[in-house]
Amino acid sequence: MVEDDDDRIDEAGEEESFAELFQESFTRPVQYSPGQKIKARIVQITAEWVFIDLGGKSEGYLDRKELLDEEGNLPVRVGDEIQAFFLSLQNNELRFTTRIAGGEAGRQFLEEAWRNGIPVEGLVEKEIKGGFEVKIAGGLRGFCPYSLMGLQRAGNASDSVGQHFSFRITQYGEKGKNIILSNRAVLEEEREQQREAMKGTLQEGMRVTGTISSILNFGAFVKVGSVEGLIPISEISWDRVEDINERLEVGREVELVVMKLDWEKNRLSFSMKRAMPDPWNNIEKDFPQGSGHTGTVVRLMNFGAFVMLAPGVDGLLHISRLSSGKRINHPREVLSEGQVVEVKIDSIDRDNKRLSLSLAGSEAGDQESSEDDYTQYLKEKPKSMGTLADLLKAKIGDGKKK
Repeated sequence: MVEDDDDRIDEAGEEESFAELFQESFTRPVQYSPGQKIKARIVQITAEWVFIDLGGKSEGYLDRKELLDEEGNLPVRVGDEIQAFFLSLQNNELRFTTRIAGGEAGRQFLEEAWRNGIPVEGLVEKEIKGGFEVKIAGGLRGFCPYSLMGLQRAGNASDSVGQHFSFRITQYGEKGKNIILSNRAVLEEEREQQREAMKGTLQEGMRVTGTISSILNFGAFVKVGSVEGLIPISEISWDRVEDINERLEVGREVELVVMKLDWEKNRLSFSMKRAMPDPWNNIEKDFPQGSGHTGTVVRLMNFGAFVMLAPGVDGLLHISRLSSGKRINHPREVLSEGQVVEVKIDSIDRDNKRLSLSLAGSEAGDQESSEDDYTQYLKEKPKSMGTLADLLKAKIGDGKKK
């Protein structure tokens, strides 16, 4: 059967029309709301503007000055992806911003910035009662309370005066005569974005580099990239740490191993000692059974003395081996902490990291009693430091005192 020519023409027209509509569905401009946040790739940079690809055949633009760093350099280039906020439609062109800058042009956008959460740029002009007076777009002034400047209360508030920061408008009233600002809100959002990026980077067991941010009696807080976690005192070194401040200082860079990542509860823990060789890996080679060594008495217990042979390697000198023929009630009767003694390795328990010692030149005493006392000692539960939430509260409290 031969198709009618008119039918073929109609079908061809319908196919062409459908193809055009289908293609148009991809190129039709997207409608943006003021303050809407987008991610877009830079397609062109001129002396004044940076143009971004919005998909299809749509492009937007933003002021080049917004992306300059403190030295006036442009740290981005064509092909980079940036985040921006939709500002307005001007002459059928989509204008975006990373923040509302100064000048009269910026003043008209302040109320939109407040309603849509767009950051504004401000100059801290002076310190006043309760916070800071900040000059923002169009010569308007806002107030930023101490509690909303930075993520933590600065040691010297006057250091902020004369500096430029990004703020979020939390209150806008009386046509711009009553403006409350928050620098903290901007920093918290940036930190959360960085934190999300770190989730895909950090893994338990991996080695990383961090910087000590604060020191407390139960451990040290360390910054790794954009996140902060705890190094428990027991994870600082293979040997016993009595005073953390003798081992660490704020600002020191340290090598770490990621121990635990609990992103939901914000509990991140790291270990310094696991980034170091475990001294027990070669214990039989370095401290063979029957060999003699010089050690230092580090702890006196009622059942004996612990002697450090090397950092992270302690052995037990049982009370029964401290005197020949004479009964003593406590090791302190013959030894003192810090005393240097000559000892012999009687036995090695590598799995439990235990060494049994005797004084050099003495005969072995009551081995069974020594083992029982040592086992009982190891079973004693350490004093609880509380939950990580408690530790974080303690840290915050410590910071407030400062």
